[in-house]
This record gives sequence, C-alpha cells and structure tokens, in this order.
Amino acid sequence: MTQPPDQQPPQGGFGAPQDPPPGGFGAPPPPAQPPQMPPPPQAPPGQPSTPPQGQPQGPPSGPQPGYGYPQQAPQQPQSGPYGQPQQPGPYGQPQQPGPYGQQPPQGPYGQQQGPYGYPQQQYPGAPVPPQGGGKNPFKGKPGVIIGAAVAALLVVGAGVFFAVGDGDGGDKKPVASDSKNTDGKPSVSPSVDQGDGNGDGRSGDDNLNAGRKPGEDKVLWLQTNDVALPQDGAQNYGMWFSGDVVVRAMYKKVTAYGVNDGKEKWSVPTPHAICAAPRQTTPDGKIVIAYKSNDTDRADCNQMQVINLKTGKPGWKKPIPKEGAFDIMSSLELTIAGDTVTASRMGPSSAFSVSDGHKIFGSMQGACQPDAFAGGAKLIAVESCTKNSQPDATEQVQELDPSTGKSKWTFPLPAGWQVKKVYSLDPLVIYSTNEKKKSWNISVLKSNGTRRSQLTTKDSFQPECGLSIIDRDLQGCVGTAADANTLYLPTEVKSGANEVVAFDLNTGKEKWRVPSGSDRTMLPLRMDGSNLIAYKEPSYDGGGAVVSIPSTGGKASVLLQNPESTSTIENSFFSKLVDYRDGRFFLMSGQVRGKKGDTTEKTMLVFGK
Repeated sequence: MTQPPDQQPPQGGFGAPQDPPPGGFGAPPPPAQPPQMPPPPQAPPGQPSTPPQGQPQGPPSGPQPGYGYPQQAPQQPQSGPYGQPQQPGPYGQPQQPGPYGQQPPQGPYGQQQGPYGYPQQQYPGAPVPPQGGGKNPFKGKPGVIIGAAVAALLVVGAGVFFAVGDGDGGDKKPVASDSKNTDGKPSVSPSVDQGDGNGDGRSGDDNLNAGRKPGEDKVLWLQTNDVALPQDGAQNYGMWFSGDVVVRAMYKKVTAYGVNDGKEKWSVPTPHAICAAPRQTTPDGKIVIAYKSNDTDRADCNQMQVINLKTGKPGWKKPIPKEGAFDIMSSLELTIAGDTVTASRMGPSSAFSVSDGHKIFGSMQGACQPDAFAGGAKLIAVESCTKNSQPDATEQVQELDPSTGKSKWTFPLPAGWQVKKVYSLDPLVIYSTNEKKKSWNISVLKSNGTRRSQLTTKDSFQPECGLSIIDRDLQGCVGTAADANTLYLPTEVKSGANEVVAFDLNTGKEKWRVPSGSDRTMLPLRMDGSNLIAYKEPSYDGGGAVVSIPSTGGKASVLLQNPESTSTIENSFFSKLVDYRDGRFFLMSGQVRGKKGDTTEKTMLVFGK
C-alpha cells in the first residue's frame, strides 16, 4: 500500500501522527467488505463465538501515521490496527479484522462478532453451526441431550446435580431435597453439606465417566437447573471463587458449591431477578449484585446487595440513586476495583464503597462522562465527550482513583473511534473500532496513559465475546491473555483449527505462534507463572483439553484431558464461561434458557484428575 508522508506524531495521541504499525488508528480499511453484525445467533447464547475477522496489515517500510491517518486500501481486506477492513465472515457476512473486529466465525462459544468488531453473543437457544469438524464455540448444538445414563441426582437449591462416578460403578442411593428460601437470609439445603465438610453430599454414578479412555481425566460433577425460569431464560453470572467454593448468581439466588464435589455450601436468595453482577471480587472476597425493583417487565435494575463469598452472608442493600431525570436504569453493568463498585448504565454512572455502600462519585464535571468501566487491580473508565464545536461525541480513556473518582491520566481517541473491549487490564490493551472507516485498532498503553505500541499483523483473530449491543462489557471476552511484555490472541478459525499468536507489547510485532492441532480451536485463558494456560475446545472425536504453553513458545503440554464421552455436553453450553484452577476445569453456561416445563438444562460442568 502507498505510504503516507513520514510524520513524527506526538506521544500517545490517538490521531496524532506517529510511527505506529501500519493501519494505525483510523487508517481507512482496504476495500474489503465492512465488518458487520454477526449472523443471527448461531450458537446457543452463551457459547462463545468466533470473533470478527479481518487481516491487519504488516508494518510499512517507513514511519506511519497514527490513528485516523488515511491510507491507501489494499486490494484484499486487511485487518490492521485501527483501520483495516475485514474479510467476509461466515454466512456471507463480512468479518472484521483482528480481535473484536472480526466477523463471527463460529468460534468456540458459538458467538459471533457484531459489525465493526462488536463482539456479539448468540441468542439463547440458537443452534450453532459446527465449525472445523467440531461443534462451534463452545461449538455445539443447543438442544443436545446427554446420551449417558444419569443415575443418581441430587436437588440442591439452585439446581439438580448429577453425582459423577469414576466408572467403577456404585450402589449408593441418590439423595434429593428441596431448599427454598425467601426470607433473604443465607440458606443451606438440609440434605447437603452445611459448609463444614461433614454433609452427606452427593452419591451415585451417572456413568459420565464409564467410557473414559486411557489418558482421559474425570468429570467431577455436573449441575443442572431445577428452577422454573421466565420464558426468555436467565443469565448465569460468575464464576467467583473463594476458598473451597465456586459461586454463581442466577435468576433469584446466589449459590456456592464445593469445588470438588458440587455440594451446595450456602445460598442467598433475592426478592426479584438478578440483573447485573461484576466479574471481579474485592480483595477480601465480596461481590455486589443488582436485582430488579419488582417482577414486572418494566422493573428497573437498580437494587444493590453485598454478599461475602467467604461466609455466604449478605451485607448492606440499597437502591442506586438516579443521576438526573434522564437516568434510565437499564443495561446496568457492575465493575469492582479495590473496595469500589461502579454502576454504569444508559446515561450516567455512579460508584459506591463496597464496605459500607456510601456513594463515592456520580456524574462528572465537564463534557466527558463515563460510559463503561474495566476493573480489578485498577479502575479504567471509557468516557464519551460531547462538545458544542463537534457534531459527534468523541471518546477518551482514563484511569481513575477508585476511592475518589479522580483522574490519573487521560488518553483521547481521534474522532469516530470507540473503545469496544479491554483485552488486558495490566498491561492495558484496548481494542477500538471506527464504524465509518470500517477499521479497528489494538493499542497498548503505558502506566502513564501514553501509547506504548499498536499491533501490526496480517492475521484476523477470534476471541470469544458475549453479546454487547447497548452495554459494552469491556472485559467480557474469553480468549485473550497478557503478561508484562506479551499479548496472546487466538487466530480466526478457517479450517477447523487455529493458532495462538504472541505479540511483543513493546513493538506490536509477532513473537511466535503455536498451532492448536487438527480440528481444534485453542483459546488463551490466563498466565500461570511464566506459562500460558489455554483451552482447546472439543472436536467431533475428542473432548476438550487444558494445555500449558511456555512464554517463549513451543509445544503445548496437556494439563487436563476431558473425556470424549462427554464432549457433546461440553459443546452444548451457551455463552460458556471457563476457568482453570488448582487442577480443575470449570465450564459454566452463561445463559440458561427458559423453556416452560424444562428444568433440566445443564448449567455447570467440572473436570479434574
């Protein structure tokens, strides 16, 4: 492509000319088809779908302009940082280049990316077309019925769960009980572990492990839903870990299960449906969930409740106060950073102390207001700015002090660019798009808010992201990981298999890549010391696997091999949420379908040695 005149951009400005990788912010995408919304949900909601596609361009020979600098489009769609068009996606739809700009190939998780890189989830229950020999993103068909005979089952408050034997049989009888509680206090099913480890737990053998092959590990437990849900289903929030329990929130209850056996430890009911929850917890193990003001269709999502994950005890509860007459309490997103929880929605945002519930900040002064937050070790805000001199709003990224809301630094984006996802919080990696230019960009920021680098690549990527139409869900993607100097991304699935690519965060250039293997989609999950932990989704003839890859690249070693006999179940979850901890692999459905009379949908599956 023709190189624009050499320019030396000011440090870090989105739009300031600079010497970034090709396709810097705003570079007009090649004449490729513009990215577009993912085809109708192909995968059960909840199943990750492949991200948009597009091929970023390689770095030009000379200095290049920064975000927004026009450039000549190549003949083939490329997905270069900030500004490259994508290739047509599955189903004839154009895909976006690069992470989050990619059209939804059927990736694990079955979700597809929306236009211009907007990752999008499949509608609940929507079938996911198989991809590369395996079911889709968390590939798989929504209504798959488990073929294995399920023997013992135990009703434990938030669901029926199947005791899993090790394939050696067993003659214990199933135990069942009903644990309903509406007084707002933590409750424990009388037939399950009270939290002291002495309960009778689950027993029986449903034969899920009966067909294990040499080298395959076990299904530790399977949880199914026993709650009658609304017709449109319910979102499954979590997973949060504390000590020996894994916690989730669904419909009108927050429930903790023993990580090794799935026995219910405690539960906290809510008076109305849960409508928002953070991905993070406070350092001392607390979360804040939000539930609706009533059970009608017009109820606001504005009631907050604190829960201590270590004890299962609820704390303060309070309504979210309105920030003006145009504060619409819908599409609420909660984010925790330190002891602060932020509540962003259509319009204003607010922040509260998790310890005592007092308000820390609300509407900001000036023309810029937070639209979304990313949290954890720090608090990052994406803000929309409206100025009289500009017809359209612009955006900026800020790091805020969680305890005061004061800005530590500001990173402005050029006009027309929007931050869609945060691939990593520390180091900070943001994925942005420009709809008019049909372009995308992945930038790495320094701790002072100036730009460190932007990615240079000819690949298209497919992290699995949830549905984000009104809300952004900045940290809602599975398939990205980073350490101090490297970003790991999964390439788009084109023929049943993909690769994990490592990028140098100082230069934005590729360091190495590792293939997933035949008919497999591999997703980076997180770092474990100096190694990258990744999930290989199941194929048509094998179960999924958790692998470890050296940070220097090389062959992946298997940490956990899921059995082939349960691959159909593994593929059937919607909007999958995954985690690997202490030798156990947790798989949870992010969306539980509401089908009248059917309360047997699988909601959580756990593998281990």
